[in-house]
Amino acid sequence: MLFSSIPFLYCFFPIFFICYYLSPSFMKNGVIVLFSLVFYGWQEGRYVLLMVAVILLGYVYGVFLERVEKPKKKKMILIFAIISYLAILGYFKYTNFFMDNFSRLFSIKNPIGTILLPIGISFYIFQIMSYNIDVYRNTCKAQKNPLIVAAYISLFPQLIAGPIVRYKDIEEQLLQRSHSFLKTYEGMKKFFIGLGKKILLANQLGECCDIFRQRGEDSSLFFWLYAIAFLFHIYFDFSGYSDMAIGLAEMMGFRLMENFNYPYISRSITEFWRRWHISLGTWFRDYVYIPLGGNRVTFSRWLFNIGIVWFLTGFWHGASWNFILWGMYFALFLMIEKLGLKKYLEKNRFFSHCYVLFFVMVSFLIFDGLSLKEAGRNFLGLFGVGCETLVGAESIYYLKNFLIVILVSVVFATPIGKLIVKKLLQKVFGKRYFILAETAGMLLILLAATAYLVDGSFNPFLYFRF
Repeated sequence: MLFSSIPFLYCFFPIFFICYYLSPSFMKNGVIVLFSLVFYGWQEGRYVLLMVAVILLGYVYGVFLERVEKPKKKKMILIFAIISYLAILGYFKYTNFFMDNFSRLFSIKNPIGTILLPIGISFYIFQIMSYNIDVYRNTCKAQKNPLIVAAYISLFPQLIAGPIVRYKDIEEQLLQRSHSFLKTYEGMKKFFIGLGKKILLANQLGECCDIFRQRGEDSSLFFWLYAIAFLFHIYFDFSGYSDMAIGLAEMMGFRLMENFNYPYISRSITEFWRRWHISLGTWFRDYVYIPLGGNRVTFSRWLFNIGIVWFLTGFWHGASWNFILWGMYFALFLMIEKLGLKKYLEKNRFFSHCYVLFFVMVSFLIFDGLSLKEAGRNFLGLFGVGCETLVGAESIYYLKNFLIVILVSVVFATPIGKLIVKKLLQKVFGKRYFILAETAGMLLILLAATAYLVDGSFNPFLYFRF
């Protein structure tokens, strides 16, 4: 079920919150688990039991990790737990990749066939893994109540596309959390901002990208239009989902970490990755990079650590050579920056912003390509290689159609957009009626989103496939 869908907005959403707020405190986690299973089963009915099995595994491993005192036995339990999770993730997410490559290598038919990928498995596997690792490290206590563990993993706002939440960060909130009108209002505001990002910006830019894929003209301008549209499409699609997830959780009394912090204003690739998909970046830092030794090792080992982290980051995003190349592409830039480029970037503000935007845009051409060949074709097309013309009638037509959406996206991909809206509302309505104006704005976003959804506009979430 999509947050940006009629069934969620007008059925699941209101029914859940009526039940949630009317239930006593001791029942709220039970309500969360029940509705989260319905939410997940709505689209992934066949894999609900798989998620329940993972939750039970995490609960049992957590209990044993806390009870066992001998370090060697404790470590063996953790290793066995991690192998269990990686085996589940590997089977569903990577079997097709390895078997397809094996079949091509030996020119034989794939004997297994296609294995369907459960939505959100990468997210909830990483969450339960972090829970067990933190129990092993004694940074949090093992939860004795399986319902609490189930609520943590299945919490529907972040279940299928993050942000990746650490148990230790919301441990107290799972046990006891406060609810207020202000929290509910702030959560609603965050949710509707995310809904606006998704429906009013990401979906329109996604349509532009789809038009490019079905184009009848190969012009350099069209390749640039696609590259820029996808650059902002993926940002507003994923950050919009994250905002909706964080907003929904806040309405339920949870405080989740921000997942995006205006990444396109970054002045280096290093800074970009501190601002983009923050929960994933910090997960790999804390559970892979630092345990490998981080930068407190020899120079060659340090480069190896970066390479491993970014190979895994790319492979986490998808079982495809494109994603592996995408991860190693960023590894290369991060190494170059740490070897001295970053100092130069800090002194040249304009160049540093152009550098980040261009090379991040190129990275998403790799990310979105169905194959390495297609990704290379799209990159070369930016420079007119293999194009029929530099500028064509079709590309000019679609540039005119999508120019306003792109310009609005540029503004709202920076803090300036939020500041403009706030100042405009304060000036028009004054501080006295500011909250009423905000509320009216939320209703307008809902009405506009509903109109688009009823019209049957483009609406998938990119990160659901991970």
